[in-house]
Parts: sequence; C-alpha cells; structure tokens
Amino acid sequence: MNLTSAPGATHPLPQTPVLPSVGITVSALVKEYERGGIRVQALAGVDLHLPPGAQVAVMGPSGSGKTTLLHCLAGVLRPTSGSVVVEGQELVGMPERQLSRLRLQRFGFVFQDGQLLPELSNEENIALPRMLAGVNRSAATTRARELLGLLGLAGLGAHRPGQLSGGQAQRVAIARALAAGPQVVFADEPTGALDEATGHEVMGVLTSACRASGATLVLVTHDPGVASWFPAVIEMRDGRILPAAGGVRARPVPPRRAAPGVGTVPGVGAAHGSRDVGSEVDGSHPEGFDTDGSLR
Repeated sequence: MNLTSAPGATHPLPQTPVLPSVGITVSALVKEYERGGIRVQALAGVDLHLPPGAQVAVMGPSGSGKTTLLHCLAGVLRPTSGSVVVEGQELVGMPERQLSRLRLQRFGFVFQDGQLLPELSNEENIALPRMLAGVNRSAATTRARELLGLLGLAGLGAHRPGQLSGGQAQRVAIARALAAGPQVVFADEPTGALDEATGHEVMGVLTSACRASGATLVLVTHDPGVASWFPAVIEMRDGRILPAAGGVRARPVPPRRAAPGVGTVPGVGAAHGSRDVGSEVDGSHPEGFDTDGSLR
C-alpha cells in the first residue's frame, strides 16, 4: 500500500528544533504470538508506505491488528519478521538502546488515557521527556510553558493532571508529544475515553499541531468520526490491510474550527504552496487518488 504524496513542509513551532518529517516503509510485516501452544498471527504480511508529513488514520475492529501495527511502526514491539524502515533506518534488529533513543528524540506518543504522571505538575510532565533527552531543565520548562499557552492551558502548568478535565489532560499529553519537535507522532485511540465534543476538540488540536510542525501523524481508532479528520484512512481486518478499493481511501476533510482557547502560533501555519494530503480533488481521479488506490 503506497501513499505517495504528503503535505508540504511547514514552519516549526518557535524555539523548537523540528527535524524534517520522515517517511515510513513497511514490508512483509508479520507479528505472531504464542497463546496456549497455538501461534496467533496479529499481523499477516503488511506492506505500507507513508510519505513524510502524512496524516493517516488506521481503522479496524478489535483484534484487527491496528494497534499491533502502530506499536511495530513505533519500535515498541519487535515484529516476528519483515521490515520497518524509518527514513532509511531499519528498526527491526536495531539495538534496544538505539531504538529507545530514537523513540525519545524523534517520536511523540499520545495514548488513550494520556499516561501522565500524577505526582508531577503538567509543566513537569511536558518537560520530562526533553530532560531525559539531555535538554537542560530551564529550556525544557520554558518550552513546556510555551506549549501550554499555545494549547489554551496557560496558567495550568503548576496544576497536576488530576485537577484537569479529560480534554485538558489530553492537551497536556499532546504538548508532551510535541515538545521535542518529533518527526513522527503516534496516537493510540487518543479520544477513546472522551465524550464526542471533547474528542472533537482534542482532534482539532492534534491534527492542527502536527500539520503546523510538519510531523507525520499515524493514529489508530475504531471511530469513523475521528477518522473523518484524516485525508487518508487505512482499514485493517485479520492482521491485513484491506485492498486498495477500501483499505486506503481519501476522505474530503471538512473545514474544522480551532478548538476553543487554542491560539495561533507565530510563524506557524501552512507554508506557501503547501498541500494537505487528500484535501485537493483531482478531476480525473476523485479525492486525489490514483486509479489503483494509491495517494498521489
């Protein structure tokens, strides 16, 4: 499955050393588990290419393999066989120390429950990954405060996650994911524990922030409403990506308003001549897709 086009480069968030977006190529990916003496195949030979800066939703019912795929792409799970290449680097077989450093420096993660540390303040939750990557406390804290302000949470840095609403906590999780200027953001059901209105708000923040920074965004969901935010959608069943006729399709992305309280970022936005994947409609091939289902 080949997504051959991506949004144009955009300006990074201020004072953030954003690295260029990266592409991801997966070949013949297999992941098997042993359950009661029986081999269960969670991924059954997945092939996929995501271009730099793509925003893609992965859909499927429970047990379809979507979360396993996400974890293999992010280097969290080791596949049984196959290849995962992120901008020329093969993740399969990469030493764990090197893989851990890659996740810390180049990937951002947003989880369903946020996974914020309750004993730390919101500011400290955002700053901690940068400090672990070697950034000094002052710079990491300054960046955390900046992001809290940009995401409509100014003044809440000293609060703890337990003092926030669900939507506010997920904004903090998004800020943490973006703090280091990641090349790829992986999101696993980030609205799964939220009501519809709050989920809408969180998706606006997440997609806008990744588009502004140029980060590739891969999100897993079972909710068609969440998937509607994405120019391209991958559908999975039984560890496989469905054929091009239904497996990857464009969605006309409706205009979305910024979430309440989320300000614009100085120097950030769509660069001149930039293009959002799937937002352009080609007259000869609807929704910007080629006849074989691949994204132009």
